Amino acid sequence: MATTKAQATPRRWGALFFIGLAQLMIVLDATVVNIALPSVQRDLGISDGDRQWIITSYMLAFGSLLLLGGRIADYTGRKRTFLIALLGFAGASALGGAAGNFELLLIARALQGVFGALLGPSALSLLTVTFPEPKERAKAFGIWGAISAAGGAVGLLAGGALTQYLDWRWCLYINIPIALLSAIGGQAMLTESRREGKSRFDIPGVLLVTSGLVAIVYATSRAESDGWGSANVIGLLAAGAALLAAFGFVESRVAEPLLPPRVVASRTRGGAYLAVGLAVIGMFGAFLFMTFYLQIVKGFSPVKTGVGFLPMVTSVLLSAGGLTTRLLPKVAPRALIVPGMLISCVGMLWMLRVEADTSYAGGVLVAQLLIGFGAGLILPVALNYSTHGVDDGDSGVASASINTAQQIGGSLGTALLNTIAASATADYLASHGPSPATARQAVVEGFATASAWGAAIILVGAVIVAILMNTPRPDQDAEETDSAEDGKRAEPSFAHP
Repeated sequence: MATTKAQATPRRWGALFFIGLAQLMIVLDATVVNIALPSVQRDLGISDGDRQWIITSYMLAFGSLLLLGGRIADYTGRKRTFLIALLGFAGASALGGAAGNFELLLIARALQGVFGALLGPSALSLLTVTFPEPKERAKAFGIWGAISAAGGAVGLLAGGALTQYLDWRWCLYINIPIALLSAIGGQAMLTESRREGKSRFDIPGVLLVTSGLVAIVYATSRAESDGWGSANVIGLLAAGAALLAAFGFVESRVAEPLLPPRVVASRTRGGAYLAVGLAVIGMFGAFLFMTFYLQIVKGFSPVKTGVGFLPMVTSVLLSAGGLTTRLLPKVAPRALIVPGMLISCVGMLWMLRVEADTSYAGGVLVAQLLIGFGAGLILPVALNYSTHGVDDGDSGVASASINTAQQIGGSLGTALLNTIAASATADYLASHGPSPATARQAVVEGFATASAWGAAIILVGAVIVAILMNTPRPDQDAEETDSAEDGKRAEPSFAHP
C-alpha cells in the first residue's frame, strides 16, 4: 500500500496551542477534583466508603478504554475524534457540575473518562503528524511534556482556589470553556489525518484488553482500603494479568490487531513507555504526599497548598522548555531520560529529610524543584519517542499506549505508595503511643517510607531504560535503525481530506 508522508501544516503552532489546551484539561481533571472531595462529600451526603468512586469511576473508564480510543482515532480520523471528544468531555463536565446526587455525579465522571480516553490519544497523535520535522517536533514535545508534568500541580492550585472561593462544582464547570475554546480552535487549525483503506476493529482484542485493564485499575483502587493481601485484590490482579496475557496472544494472530505487536516490541518505544510508567509512580506519589503534608502537618489552606506547588511548575517549565527542547534533537533519548529519572529519584529521597517542623524552603521546596526538573527531562523525550518510527497509520494506538502506561503506572503507584505510607504510619503510632505531636510525626514517617520505595522504583527504571533504550542520536540514521529492529513492514497511506 502506498504511503503519503505527513507534511508540516502552515498553522501548526496555532494548532499546538489548542492541542495543548486539551491536554491541560485532561491533566487538570486528574487532580482538580481531588482537592474538592471533602466539599463534594459534605454537599451530596456521600459516605466515606463511596467517596473513592468519584475518582475511581473516572480512572476505570479512562484507563481501560485508551487503546480503543487510539484505534478509533486512527480509523475514523484524528481531528474528528479530537473534536467529538472535546464536546463530549464538556457535556459530561456540565452534567457533573449540575449533579444533585451521588449517582448522577458518578455517571458524569465515568463519561468524562470515556471521552478522555478518546481525547488523549487523538491529541498526542495529532501532535505527532502535525510536526514531522525533528527540530520543530522537539520544541512541540517540550511544550507538551511541560504541560503534562506541570498540569497536576496547576490542578491542585485551581482546585483549591475554585473550592475555597466559589464552589466545588466549578472544578467541573471549568472544563467547559476550555473544551469549547479548544474545539473551536482545533476545527480552524487542525488538518484531518487517518489510516486509509477499510479497517475492522479487533473486537476480541477490545474485550480482552478493556476487561483486563478494568480489573487492574479497580484492584489498585481497592488495595488502598482492602489491602494488597486481600482475596479481592489478589483475584482481580490475577484476572487482569490473565486477560492481558490472552490479549497479547490474540494480537499476535489476528489480521488487524487493536495493538500491533510491532508497536510495543521496539526497544525505543518500549523504553519510552517504561520510562513514563515508572516515573509517574514517583510523581503521583509526590503530589499525594506533599498535598497531605502541607495541609495536615503544616496546616496550609487548599489555596496556599496550590501556591506551594508553583515552584515545581516553574522547575518543569525551565527543564522541559529551556533545556530539553534544545538537547532533544542533538542527543540520544536515554541521555536525557536516565539523568531525569536519577534527579527525580534524589527528589524523592529528599523527602526522607523532611520532619514535622521542617521549613517549607528546606524541605518540600527542594524536593519539588528536583522532581520537577527531572520530570521536565523525562516526559517530553518519552512522549516524542513513543511514536518514533511507527507506521503513520498506527500513531493513534502508539499514542494510546504511552497514555495507558502513564495511567496504569499512576494507579498502581498511588495505591502502592499510599498503602506503604499508611502501614508505616500505623506502625509508628503503635510503637510511640497516641498524642498530637506523635500523630503529626507518624504521618511524616509514613510519607518518608513510601518516598524511599518510590525512589527505588524510579532508580530501577533508570537502570532498565539505560540498558534497553539504545536509540542513537537523531542526527544519525534513526529511521534505518528502527527499520532494522522492527523488521520489514507495510505502511498504510495517509488521507488528508
